[in-house]
Amino acid sequence: MTAPSFTLEDLMDLLAEKAGLPPEQRTTDPDAHFADIGLDSLAFLSMQTELHDRFGTEMPDDSPDGYTLGDIVATVSAAQSQMA
Repeated sequence: MTAPSFTLEDLMDLLAEKAGLPPEQRTTDPDAHFADIGLDSLAFLSMQTELHDRFGTEMPDDSPDGYTLGDIVATVSAAQSQMA
């Protein structure tokens, strides 16, 4: 059985739903940071809570500057593969 794959598009959907990410701020750049898409640390905390609730994923650093969007996707994907 193949483990579910969390994608950058999934992250953009989650951020739109939980942090109010406007459609024009969505990105396909995995090297982008929260500030690059106009989100702040409160949006990051909201995302952290949602990722924990949905996937049991912990982001060890509470600062959005410590992660690219690709890092977040990789962390969730790794957690999903451990659960599968």
